[in-house]
Amino acid sequence: MSNSIIEPQKGFNSQLGKLRRLAQPFFLPLDQGNGGQFIWLLISLIFCVGGLVLVFLTGIIETFEKFQPILTQKYFGGVLQTIETIWSSWWGWLFSALFFLGSTTFFSFRQQLRNRLWSHWLLLGIIVLMLLTVNGINAGIGFIARDLTNALVEKQEAGFYRLLGIYACCFIVALPIRVSQLFFTYKLGIIWREWLSRSLISDYLNNKAYYILNPNDEQETDVDNPDQRITEDTRAFTAQSLSFTIGIFDALLTFSFNILILWSISEKLTWALFIYSALATTILIIAGKNLVRIDFAQLRYEADFRYGLVHIRDNAESIAFYSGEDPEKAETQRRLGSVVRNYNLLIIWRVIIDVIRRSLGYAGIFFPYLIMAVPYFLGEIDYGRFIQANFAFNMVEGSLFFIVNQIEELSKFTAGISRLEGFQSKVEQVNSKSETVPIPEDSYADSILIRNADLWPPGASKPIIHDLNISIEKSDRLLVVGPSGCGKTSLLRMICGLWKPENGTIEKPNMGDLLFIPQKPYMILGSLREQLCYPTEENKFSDDQLRSVLSEVKLTSLIDRYPDLDVKQDWPRILSLGEQQRLAFGRLLLNAPRFAVLDEATSALDVQTEEHLYKLLAKRELAFISVGHRPTLIEFHSAVLELIGDGSWRLASTTNFDFNTQRKS
Repeated sequence: MSNSIIEPQKGFNSQLGKLRRLAQPFFLPLDQGNGGQFIWLLISLIFCVGGLVLVFLTGIIETFEKFQPILTQKYFGGVLQTIETIWSSWWGWLFSALFFLGSTTFFSFRQQLRNRLWSHWLLLGIIVLMLLTVNGINAGIGFIARDLTNALVEKQEAGFYRLLGIYACCFIVALPIRVSQLFFTYKLGIIWREWLSRSLISDYLNNKAYYILNPNDEQETDVDNPDQRITEDTRAFTAQSLSFTIGIFDALLTFSFNILILWSISEKLTWALFIYSALATTILIIAGKNLVRIDFAQLRYEADFRYGLVHIRDNAESIAFYSGEDPEKAETQRRLGSVVRNYNLLIIWRVIIDVIRRSLGYAGIFFPYLIMAVPYFLGEIDYGRFIQANFAFNMVEGSLFFIVNQIEELSKFTAGISRLEGFQSKVEQVNSKSETVPIPEDSYADSILIRNADLWPPGASKPIIHDLNISIEKSDRLLVVGPSGCGKTSLLRMICGLWKPENGTIEKPNMGDLLFIPQKPYMILGSLREQLCYPTEENKFSDDQLRSVLSEVKLTSLIDRYPDLDVKQDWPRILSLGEQQRLAFGRLLLNAPRFAVLDEATSALDVQTEEHLYKLLAKRELAFISVGHRPTLIEFHSAVLELIGDGSWRLASTTNFDFNTQRKS
């Protein structure tokens, strides 16, 4: 087999695998059924619904035949004849066997479909039932259109108006069914989207995957813009998956209902349709293969463009202080240029494919006339059957051309699958690594113990800290100093578990007993109450406790400005950095950990306020590690760890450490 055949086959199989990983768990857990079983369940659903509809339709026709035999023979003769043919031949046995097979399949999977998965299948079954009903009505309309046309040609006025009334009733019945089908489709779509989004969010925020993936690095193209993947890509995937699934069901049902009718009228027309559709599908699939790659790039460029605008909004004040409008404008326009250039390429390929598709579509209009004109002019068929053949041809053609007509949407869908499944795989890789890496029994202790630790920053050629040995007990207070870039913040990352040492071991308290406060505190999207309590649940503290803590950290002005603690504001913009740092100390006092890690957490405060806050920590008898540059910090600490910058370090007591000498080194 040549490489030209193998590579597309591998790509197709890869896409199917990605689609299964995203779609199957909503209906059938991945570990409880393979892809073949999932597809068989979908087919079994058609068997079950089709069997129920056939039995129901048979009952209705039999009832009409019993009470109104003349009207049934006159206006529903085609439907009656079709049902009688089914039950009087092997078709009846086949449909019964398929219904039994489908029902047995779902019964055998009853254990795997627990935990509300039944409700997902039930909603999908209702949608298929409505599709089947509408297609049955459409098949009946073909017979009515035949008789209506013959009545018109033969000028049978009374019969014409009676058939016209039945024709109208079919549309009146079909309308609410079609509307209900749309409602249940949208409902299933939002349930699926919520389920998938919750699953991705849970995995993304588990085991610090959001930090490890480092999505802000634009070189990491396989995990760019996680916000878009969880929001827009998830919405598009669930909506398009349902659209294609229901469209395929609809195409199969349309084909099943109309192919027998078309075959009974003209075998030659049926074979011509098959050959024509195979040729047209091949041409369009070959022409449309580039759309997947271009659509994938378009999704990324659009996301990058949007992220650039969000970045400007989030940093509006800093940009305004710098008067940095020109470079921001240049960067934003660069991202917009990527969007426009790729979209221009997309336009070209969309136009090419649309021209091919329309040309093939126009060519398909002539087939019924060319083939059916001969038997019509020979008198072998009447004009009504000519119209019915044309109607059935169009219905079957639409079902066979379903994929071709959706080629552009399919390319977007394929690109979305790759982005969403790629993101899901990366998150799962991080979580699986975290679960498989054994946690040493002595990893958690009542103190912070670092033994023979070597720390290498990502991409570094040498360790930034070498053979570090320190111990911080419950009553210790360590000040970390050193020149800029020597590894002070990197040390805090290692202590908090964000970075792992290349060699050596670290023992530390549980995360609930260790709280980190950065130089620029994190301000959540929430109320003042939620800001103070973060990351603890807000209902643990009363309003009086929260106001008392605000007073302790000298934020009484905040109480006066916002007496309602549930008020929601844009806190990073409203509060100065100094106010944010004091608010972070309020969090620290409320959470009351045994150890605190402070990364220049008072850099925006005056010396008096800094002294007040550190005295609050000493009063609470907290052990803490501080990074700072001010000599005034020494009096609040019992030891100083000096990082030299070449990997070496020095540990001294505060009484033996000269801050001025450290600064000159």
